[in-house]
Amino acid sequence: MHNLNSRIHKAHNPFNFLGFSRYINSIVTFNGYKFQSNRVLSELSKYGRTDEARQLFDKMFDRDEYSWNTMVAAYANVGRLAESRDLFDKVKCKSSITWSSLISGYCRYGCEVEAFELFQQMQLEGEKPSQFTLGSILRLCSTLGLLQRGEIIHGYVIKTGFGSNSFVVTGLVDMYAKCKRISEAEYLFKMLPDRENHVLWTAMLTGYSQNGSGVKAIEFFCDMRAEGVKPNQFTFPSILTACAAVSAHFFGAQVHSCIVQSGFGANVYVQSALIDMYAKCGDLNTAKRLLENMEADDVVSWNSMIVGCVRQGFEEEALTLFKTMHARDTKIDDYTFPSVLNCFASLADSTNAKSVHSLIVKTGFEHYQLVSNALVDMYAKIRDLDCARKVFNQMLEKDVVSWTSLVTGYAHNGSYEEAVKMFSDMRFAGIYPDQFVIASVLSASAELTVLEFGKQVHSMFIRSGLGSSLSVDNSLVAMYSRCGCLEDANRVFESMLIRNVISWTALIVGYARNGKGKDSIRFYVEMISSGIKPDFITFIGLLFACSHSGLLEDGRIYFESMDKVYGIKPGPEHYACMIDLLGRSGQLKEAKELLDQMDVKPDATVWKAILAACRVHGNLELAERAARNLFELEPMNAMPYVLLSNMYSAADKWDDAASIRRLMKSRGISKEPGCSWIEMNSQVHTFISEDRGHPMAAEIYSKINEIIILIKQAGYVPDMSFALHDMDGEGKELGLAYHSEKLAIAFGLLTSPPGAPIRIFKNLRVCGDCHTAMKYISRVFLLHVILRDSNYFHHFKEGKCSCGDYW
Repeated sequence: MHNLNSRIHKAHNPFNFLGFSRYINSIVTFNGYKFQSNRVLSELSKYGRTDEARQLFDKMFDRDEYSWNTMVAAYANVGRLAESRDLFDKVKCKSSITWSSLISGYCRYGCEVEAFELFQQMQLEGEKPSQFTLGSILRLCSTLGLLQRGEIIHGYVIKTGFGSNSFVVTGLVDMYAKCKRISEAEYLFKMLPDRENHVLWTAMLTGYSQNGSGVKAIEFFCDMRAEGVKPNQFTFPSILTACAAVSAHFFGAQVHSCIVQSGFGANVYVQSALIDMYAKCGDLNTAKRLLENMEADDVVSWNSMIVGCVRQGFEEEALTLFKTMHARDTKIDDYTFPSVLNCFASLADSTNAKSVHSLIVKTGFEHYQLVSNALVDMYAKIRDLDCARKVFNQMLEKDVVSWTSLVTGYAHNGSYEEAVKMFSDMRFAGIYPDQFVIASVLSASAELTVLEFGKQVHSMFIRSGLGSSLSVDNSLVAMYSRCGCLEDANRVFESMLIRNVISWTALIVGYARNGKGKDSIRFYVEMISSGIKPDFITFIGLLFACSHSGLLEDGRIYFESMDKVYGIKPGPEHYACMIDLLGRSGQLKEAKELLDQMDVKPDATVWKAILAACRVHGNLELAERAARNLFELEPMNAMPYVLLSNMYSAADKWDDAASIRRLMKSRGISKEPGCSWIEMNSQVHTFISEDRGHPMAAEIYSKINEIIILIKQAGYVPDMSFALHDMDGEGKELGLAYHSEKLAIAFGLLTSPPGAPIRIFKNLRVCGDCHTAMKYISRVFLLHVILRDSNYFHHFKEGKCSCGDYW
């Protein structure tokens, strides 16, 4: 007897199964020791030795209910569900435990359909589920967020009298909390008479924490302590997460003291939560000290520390931690790399970024979606769009984050057409966009001035039901105003529940670019009255409005207020606007003085403003200075060469003009050809001067001839100063008639519904003759013509332009 008990004792040790087959053969021969077989079967099952358990089970002569249930549970617990189901089907007399064992296995491994089918079948066969069966089903609902399923189980709980069972109610509380129905969880918690169960309190506390109710979680934790319910290793991480969410550093430190007193200070999960809490509350020193004192390296703790450093802007410190982590052979997971890649994006460190990318490939993490998304995002932010696209193309699965990173990358790096194309591909792939990608593609639409596409995206956003988004609303205001639709831009702005400086600035800039300078100033005054302070970009829009509306005194006041009132140092863009304003107002001397007094080095925008002012006022000496600087700053830009050459020609300095043209030719610089385009039925039609390549060319030229006749009758006289000099009078007039914007307006008249606004976009500044012609066209044809040139919107109505001929 002693010898047999000794052999059984060895069997209890999962590491000691020498001669196991002989032991099985011997034990099953002792009918008096049938209970020993079941005991060993249970032990084998407990330690996951399922094959050995099955070997013993098959040799047992008289299997009872216990042995069948143990074997069904053994397979279910290790995920061998097909084998568990096979045994389950062979059980002649199934008890509640038999059903619960298999259901529990299905629930544990997320088999929703099988678990609920078996749960229903169990009831149909007259077997009442136990509290453990219900607990398993509710855990499945919690894990998968199956609210409707959970509500059905709740109804069953009420009908079967389990409504006061603490174990089952705890499962319901957890299910409702995980499904974001915290009020139902609260109600169930308060209705339960026996609330001394710390698991119940932890479920409720975790619910508050996970549903963004950090303050309630803290209050609940205090109530829990007051009720005498002791927190454990599962409670503390939840309350620390809540503290981190609301930056309750002081209370978190008190919880830390409670953890030490309760003896859970060495628990790795609690330590990890403490590090995360201190890091998110900005106490990186305490977090680092805790990390250094941990006995075992824990990847979650290291990740929390790295994320904390990144959030506080200490990217170098985060990278140092990563290097230390890697040097110590600490396990790195798919949550580590995204934070590290984010550091490289912030530091624009492409060299080290590619080294870590190589490490990601070597360690096999390149196909983890979190890591791949972070790689796409990182490469996009450091402007390496080729690498971003390569990583994206190699991804096995692409989610909305993957697409958003790439679309946003293209949009932010000026590849607007590619951003729009990628967005279309994303929709074709069946991926539903979120607010971030919609805001980015709207920004791209604004830059490309593709109004119809922007409207489609706006409509898609409304239908999506995503709800209000400040970034989307701001992008919509910018998109509509950049496309010349001020009414729509204002309508979106007025509907916004929240507005920030970007919202107001988008409207200020929009009205300024559409020739409504006084309205821009009005919105600026309203912004200040609402308590929002202007930023760097606001003043660019404001000064641009003053410049293009001739508001000299207002411009001087706003320029001076930048530094004196708001502490914003003017940049080159602000100086360029002021110089342009002064030049347009005839104050060229003051403009030169401002140039010489600049606190920052003049850039190309400043010298272009000077050159433009010199062209208006004929100051050739200053124009030469501006042009020489532009030759160095933008050597391939034709604008300064052309303007200076024209000024020399106007001053009868033909040799100097010819010299500039020869210089252009020797450097391979050519003037950018004028190009106008118009969007019709979601298709963009492009025209260049005297272009006859359009399918409707014959109709377009016939329409132009008709237009010219009618507007001449109304008083239009072609301005020959804008025609080519090497042509005769008739040739000059025809050349003017066939400018790209006139071809576009002819096409618009042919294809647009009568009375509909016509929108034309041009890559260069509209010439004076076309500007005059458009005024007459708007009057003769009773049209609203919106023409956007390289830097301004012109709204032509009833023979007048919104710019007041001041552009």
